[in-house]
Amino acid sequence: MNVYDAAKILGITGEINPKIVKSAFREACKKYHPDINPAGEELMKMVNEAYEVLKNHSGESKGEQSDYGNALSAALNAIIHLPDLIIEICGAWIWVTGNTKVHKTLLNESGFWWASKKKAWYFRPEEYRSKSRGKKSLGDIRAKYGSVRPDNKKASHPNTLKSYDR
Repeated sequence: MNVYDAAKILGITGEINPKIVKSAFREACKKYHPDINPAGEELMKMVNEAYEVLKNHSGESKGEQSDYGNALSAALNAIIHLPDLIIEICGAWIWVTGNTKVHKTLLNESGFWWASKKKAWYFRPEEYRSKSRGKKSLGDIRAKYGSVRPDNKKASHPNTLKSYDR
């Protein structure tokens, strides 16, 4: 995860220093804790990774105030209970494969986009969309950012994440 994505997940804009990062991390923990949020375990993995990237960072964050974490939370909570989906979190993106055809409408309504070259759905808020036009394969993305798969059959059960680094 890069500094830009980490700052978006923690909702930090402007100056970044360890004190600001710690405060933003604590707020995110309160908001996305698994006891409060059904998809909280997956979101906490992202928050922890963002904290690790930024905890010793000093500088400026690009962009305006972000609701990125809340957008990820809403998208993940909308689909985590659906059967036959393979959900992967790679960096700050959510990728969905498996039997997606039957859930096409809900995925679309939840803000997911179809990546035809990768044959997968992805979520990234509209204002943060990439300009690369999909030059990397899903395998390349997994290799660069790692991959965490929530077990959507046991979304509220502890220890449901599996890490896949390919």
